[in-house]
Amino acid sequence: MKRRNFIKNTALSSLVAAVGTDIVFGSLLPEGYELLALQDPDPFALFSKDKEMVVLNDKPWNIEARAHLLDDKITPNKFMFIRNNGLIPEDIDAGNWTLTIDGEAAEETKTYTLSELKSNFKTYTYQLTLECGGNGRSEFDPPAKGNQWTVGAVSCAEWTGVRLKDVLEDTGYTNKAVYIGYHAADVHLSRDPEKEPISRGAPMAKALQDETLLAFQMNGKDIPLAHGYPLRLVAGGWPASVSGKWIQRISIRDRVHDGTKMTGDAYRVPCNPVAPGEKVKEEDMCIIESMPVKSLITYPKSGAMIKSGQKLNIRGHAWAGELEVSKMEYSIDFGSTWLSCQVERPKNRLAWQHFNASVSFPKKGYYEVWARATDARGNSQPMLLPGWNPKGYLNNACHRIAIKVT
Repeated sequence: MKRRNFIKNTALSSLVAAVGTDIVFGSLLPEGYELLALQDPDPFALFSKDKEMVVLNDKPWNIEARAHLLDDKITPNKFMFIRNNGLIPEDIDAGNWTLTIDGEAAEETKTYTLSELKSNFKTYTYQLTLECGGNGRSEFDPPAKGNQWTVGAVSCAEWTGVRLKDVLEDTGYTNKAVYIGYHAADVHLSRDPEKEPISRGAPMAKALQDETLLAFQMNGKDIPLAHGYPLRLVAGGWPASVSGKWIQRISIRDRVHDGTKMTGDAYRVPCNPVAPGEKVKEEDMCIIESMPVKSLITYPKSGAMIKSGQKLNIRGHAWAGELEVSKMEYSIDFGSTWLSCQVERPKNRLAWQHFNASVSFPKKGYYEVWARATDARGNSQPMLLPGWNPKGYLNNACHRIAIKVT
């Protein structure tokens, strides 16, 4: 009894410290009850995010940037979107963190410590574009369920780690290997330890690309907790859901991975176009792989005002999944005519590309500047919303900003 009282008093003292004042009637707290004052933390302080970031959901946390916040060539943590499916793991011990490789097509089950990964394999650094498959979902009509992302669920940070292919080859795999699937330390919203919030993966061809990393650094520092510390998978150019955070195990599968959010309509679109609102059978849905061509004007902020006769310098980023962007254009007449932007080559494969242009306006009034990217295969962004799909994925419509010439 004395021990139980000691534990209860210790827990209550912790709550008092967290709240910052005495908890009146604290001794009457029901077991397991979560104080309301501790249920709504400040996400900007919690995750070191800029206060202009937009919180879409807090259970789980989903936060996006506004377009003008993404102006940096390399996305800093404070402007990087958060897309979670479960609860962020607590009490992480990086010193004892391990990664296990197993699966039907693995030649053996092998476990590596984080220090072994760092010391036994060559380290690589790449700038890699990660975009949520649902980025732009808010524009779909009829509305699609899920977080109503606008344009800010995309980033291009600099990731450092070891190549997944080197670790898979060290473990060994058979000719039956088809897919990899990841398993992580995040917790299901129900807190049921038997349920995984998300367990996705990728075909072996993607897993074996040079740029697919088991990363332990972001922008030269330890990965922030919200982005997967101490170890995450980074597979640029594909939906960011493929880049699992807090990775503890990777299975080499002899079939398409069937983990949580790999089946049904999760991260899938109709294999063929369908009418808006139409129901689609599971067998007629295809897994999203390479993301479509897209661009974003990051400067100036929409709503900018300039004086008549003044030129407007615009800039932004463009990306195209596995491909490069070959052409970048802008329009000030709602897509009737297009003029060329300067577009840079990517820093490395799967990094976004930077563009700029100097825009002239014929007279005073209201304008919209539209941006359109074209990939190496000649695919261009649609001017408006692309084909509807049940989950509101892959909206790559032209981004535009409002300008007033006075």
